Amino acid sequence: MGCQCSRLATCCSGSRFQCSRLATCCSGSQFKAAVIEVPDVGKEENTEVDLWPAFREFTFEQLRNATSGFAVENIVSEHGEKAPNVVYKGKLENQTRIAVKRFNRTAWPDARQFMEEARSVGQLRDLRLANLLGCCCEEDERLLVTEYMPNETLAKHLFHWDAQPMKWAMRLRVALHLAEALEYCISKGRALYHDLNAYRVLFDEDGNPRLSTFGLMKNSRDGKSYSTNLAFTPPEYLRTGMSFLLMVVTWKPVLHSATGRLSE
Repeated sequence: MGCQCSRLATCCSGSRFQCSRLATCCSGSQFKAAVIEVPDVGKEENTEVDLWPAFREFTFEQLRNATSGFAVENIVSEHGEKAPNVVYKGKLENQTRIAVKRFNRTAWPDARQFMEEARSVGQLRDLRLANLLGCCCEEDERLLVTEYMPNETLAKHLFHWDAQPMKWAMRLRVALHLAEALEYCISKGRALYHDLNAYRVLFDEDGNPRLSTFGLMKNSRDGKSYSTNLAFTPPEYLRTGMSFLLMVVTWKPVLHSATGRLSE
């Protein structure tokens, strides 16, 4: 019957084994897959760099072709007046599956700033992230390209489950992987994650939760260094430029982005 409760620490912590897909030990019945015990290489230093292609710049034509002309049937994100930036699924010429975020035309008026942010986030590579593979900046078009996560968002599994809610074992696994993702980002100088919510946690083809890299982009159309959507921005960060919650979750002190020194 899959992973037993006594093996929760090894099955769901990722310290020894990975569960394949959202197995019955960790989620609901919406995924029919056995638990496969394989070594967890997520934090092995010698594997992190070689698993992904280098960050690159795409042409608008390449991304239009990859998404079948930004077809409505390829939309995978919530969208509307409150979420004008739409995410599409697509496939490159080499058959690599991707997710493409097309920003509202007013979101990034400064092309240079957009490219600097994208290149910076594009240097991050970790198994706990939906890694940023590239971007496109042509005229007033601003697009980001990440790995495609086929098994929906955490929000979908928490709030829109059909037959059985997500098991607590998987919820713990999500919390652990999220903390590890934030820890990695902090270690690379990305101490603040914007709009951290259930829609930012995605499940890959093996059912492992990953943190979207879209939230690492600092949208500064108003000249500020935080996201223009403040609903999920830590209030203490808005007041002081520091986030206590990140320190609690990751057990790491947060550095000032400008000075590189520890927050007091």
